[in-house]
Amino acid sequence: MTVELFREDAYLRRCDAVVIAAGADGIVLDRTVFYAEGGGQPGDRGVLETAAGPIAIRDTKKAADGTLRHLPEDPALLPAIGARVSAVIDWDYRYRHMRTHTCLHLLCSIVPYPVTGGSVGQEKGRLDFDTAEPLDGAQLEAGLARLVAADLPVAYRWISDEEMAANMELVRTMSVKPPMGSGRVRLVEIAQTDLQPCGGTHLARTGEVGGLRIGKIESKGRHNRRVNVHLL
Repeated sequence: MTVELFREDAYLRRCDAVVIAAGADGIVLDRTVFYAEGGGQPGDRGVLETAAGPIAIRDTKKAADGTLRHLPEDPALLPAIGARVSAVIDWDYRYRHMRTHTCLHLLCSIVPYPVTGGSVGQEKGRLDFDTAEPLDGAQLEAGLARLVAADLPVAYRWISDEEMAANMELVRTMSVKPPMGSGRVRLVEIAQTDLQPCGGTHLARTGEVGGLRIGKIESKGRHNRRVNVHLL
């Protein structure tokens, strides 16, 4: 399996790696800084620098067997098995997702309802909450602004699958299962604010979220409210 370096350090922009598979379903490396689509966060794009020239990567996904696949812009442009490459992400693209994703964790901390769905985008993110109660956009925006201004540290810690199973109250998202199966689960902790399992990439401090505004709050059924958050 590919060593996913972004799990420990989301700020890594490149790494050296060896190609262990390449075909119509993508390129597999022994290690990578590319995040694979999951949990509402898009996969990374970027480039693989090889001795024969650069290979543009348009997306990164996980196959059904859990293999992390780098998808080239040109499917015919594949490196040789065993080739040494440098994997380089599109940092600006990734960093926007990090800002949005961390912002959505802050939103989780101030809306006391289970999450039924969500997405992480370049310009905005959204969360759907399992509630029929109205939500006040101005109040949510002010609450998020306070947490961003507090510049709280964001950290990772790991627990075993067994510990996760015994503490399922930490799971906020009803539609996404915690990333279990490897023997341990990563928790994302925003100091004194939020703690939940998550495999996505996050900022080091909440101050990096920057400016934001709450967009439309939509009713998506009798018991579902969608909150849209825009980055400025």
